[in-house]
Amino acid sequence: MGATATGKTEFALEIAKNFDVEIISVDSALVYRDMDIGTAKPSASVRRQVPHHLIDILDPAAAYSAWDFVQQSRSLAAEISARGHIPLLTGGSMLYFQAFEHGLNRLPAAGSRISIR
Repeated sequence: MGATATGKTEFALEIAKNFDVEIISVDSALVYRDMDIGTAKPSASVRRQVPHHLIDILDPAAAYSAWDFVQQSRSLAAEISARGHIPLLTGGSMLYFQAFEHGLNRLPAAGSRISIR
């Protein structure tokens, strides 16, 4: 994990030269299609070298939350492990890393109304 343009993708690709990994993107912007400027999204050729997950999966108008990330990334990690590969989480969304490791409390969806008496 780290800030944009610090070499995370390049480091992950180096790891992939020695281990059977599949990369799970831990980036809140890369889930969106067409968000290619300012996101340091790995190129198509890089993504062909090593399987990448959670990149270009949603339309930019769609909502995506840390809760969604936790559910999808944990499921992917289990699937990748079941294939005999190593899930390698790579990205810069620290909240997503924290949520993956420690979980989140289930809260109402945005826009939900709660009555407190």
